[in-house]
Amino acid sequence: MRTSVLWINDYLSEPASATEQAKVLTSLGLPLDGEGIAENGEPWQEIETTSNRGDCLSHHGMAREIAAATARSLKSPACALPPIDSAVPSPIKVTNAVHAFCPRYTARVIKGVKVGPSPAWLQQRLVAIGQVPRNNIVDATNFVLFELGQPTHVFDLATLKGGEIQIRNARAGEKFLPLGADAKAITLTAEDFVIADAQEAIALAGIKGGALASVTATTTDIVLEAATFDPVCVRASSRRHSIASDSSYRFERTVHPAEIDHAAERLAALILEVAGGTLCGGVVAAGAPIPAPRTASLRPARCRALLGTTVSDARMVELLGKLDFQPKLRADGSTIDCVVPPRRVDVAREVDLIEEICRLDGIESIPVADCIAVRLPAPSPIERGTRAVKATLASIGFVESITHSLVSEKAASIFLPTGASTLFVDDSTAGEPALRTSVLSSLMHVKNHNQSNGTPSLALFEFASAFHWENNTHRERPTLAMLSDACDGTRDAQTAYRFIRTSLERALRVLAGRSARVEFRPLAEDCPSWMQAGARVFVNGVAIGVAGVMHASLQKAHGLDRSVACAEVELRPLLAQFPPESNATELPLFPATDRDVSAIVAEAITWDAIERSIAASSLADLESVDFVGVFRGKQIGEGKKSITARLRFRRKDGTLRAEEVEPRVASMLERLKHETNAEIRSI
Repeated sequence: MRTSVLWINDYLSEPASATEQAKVLTSLGLPLDGEGIAENGEPWQEIETTSNRGDCLSHHGMAREIAAATARSLKSPACALPPIDSAVPSPIKVTNAVHAFCPRYTARVIKGVKVGPSPAWLQQRLVAIGQVPRNNIVDATNFVLFELGQPTHVFDLATLKGGEIQIRNARAGEKFLPLGADAKAITLTAEDFVIADAQEAIALAGIKGGALASVTATTTDIVLEAATFDPVCVRASSRRHSIASDSSYRFERTVHPAEIDHAAERLAALILEVAGGTLCGGVVAAGAPIPAPRTASLRPARCRALLGTTVSDARMVELLGKLDFQPKLRADGSTIDCVVPPRRVDVAREVDLIEEICRLDGIESIPVADCIAVRLPAPSPIERGTRAVKATLASIGFVESITHSLVSEKAASIFLPTGASTLFVDDSTAGEPALRTSVLSSLMHVKNHNQSNGTPSLALFEFASAFHWENNTHRERPTLAMLSDACDGTRDAQTAYRFIRTSLERALRVLAGRSARVEFRPLAEDCPSWMQAGARVFVNGVAIGVAGVMHASLQKAHGLDRSVACAEVELRPLLAQFPPESNATELPLFPATDRDVSAIVAEAITWDAIERSIAASSLADLESVDFVGVFRGKQIGEGKKSITARLRFRRKDGTLRAEEVEPRVASMLERLKHETNAEIRSI
């Protein structure tokens, strides 16, 4: 907030220099963020405030903080009003149909005002903080806004149709013309709230007044509005229509209903002073009852323990009293009971009161130890396992991505599981309002971006969550997503898939151990629509996700000119058991004997089927069976492929001779030919 040094001093028993104001406020958690000299020669300072300190968005609020932290006393502005005949009804009627949005709305009527230039002192205060004086009525509302932090507004009574003010929801499609020389009419939605007369909207509630009921040079009778509105609704409408104001900025940080009347009286008195007129009737108020004052208690012993200082009970009572908390120390000295001022919406608990004492007593009074003994806990299994997988994939050539969880509704629908629905953020202005249903949708955008910037070949991975709504429950799936092309300059989908599969299998063995059973079972009818072909991934018989080739239409939609393979797996159960148990084994004493077997089989026969057939043969001294490669070509024939497997034999008690291996391999081949209709190509 931009403040005037002289204006703050108006409310202090003794003036404080600009340097002292900045120093004191900074020590209280309201740091200096800039300074300068205004057009009228007065010094100004930009004071930074946090979003929960709306009570400091005013000169009086800043002065209160300075007075509490120094030996000064606070001088509040006078707001004496002339006697009002309460028997005379007000010439305005107020109807509040939305108490949840508008907890309290008040209106006062002043007749016979004379609109003209503001007095020099009023203009001087506004110019000092960069405001442009308009006329005595508008300037008075701005003065009260920056003096007390209460947004107010003034309507021309003659323009209010029906002599009525309504606080209501806007009608869908209703038009509204905001104040401003270049303002254009906007179309409201049913989620917006307006101040209206009997026929149409005259203000976007809490944000901007309307041109139709604005004060002009011919205005003589005015209605003074002082109210408070729901912060979330004000923020939503402000963002929806890209309209912000000093008023909306304060309402978004909460204005308490109990603070309204004092500011309204101050405004009425100020207008009577600078524009004349007569205050007619009493206050017309509409809304919910003003909430009862909140209370909070503080244990002095707890405060001293938490701060590590020896602040006395009396000092605590003194400091809290300076901030109007009405502290009372119980007879047994165990507790200080406080009544929280309505403006302090940020104070609710004991620790909040302790923070106030810390601010005023001085953070510098808290002792600082030169050394602090710290015992770092060991990383959790999930953290260690995640690091291990990331290191493995990075060593293979994958690049980690960190993407946003929001995507377009179309992108989310592509990966949506059967029977589920998409989750959306409650923000109509969001260009991508859907929570992603698969991390792959985000990686596709990353790959497209890099392709457009000259990196067509790229392998990506990301640990992140995907979301959807199913069975009336919000589902969040922490996943590892992988996306890659062939990474060898080709556009071959099979090569890309083999790279993804090999990389994923290596990462899974890091998590589950070298002896873990990792399977890729082909998907048929249950293949996701976004996948051209693929497999379901199993570890020790438990399904953890899928891997395959992305559908060509999806690749085209993302502008990718190469076939890409992908995988998305859920690793939480494996990560929780990291590191896997490992057993030390004695190194072999005797050499092994390898036999490569090439079998021509139908395209539908999988490596898994071949591996199972070999295992079922129960060959003596068989140590391992490894996949070597696959070949397709005219020599093999259409619809067929040649798969090569490497069988490794080894005896533990001696060297294995070739003549011992040959019969075993032969018996295995007979079984393989019988079970898979294989044609043995070579041995």
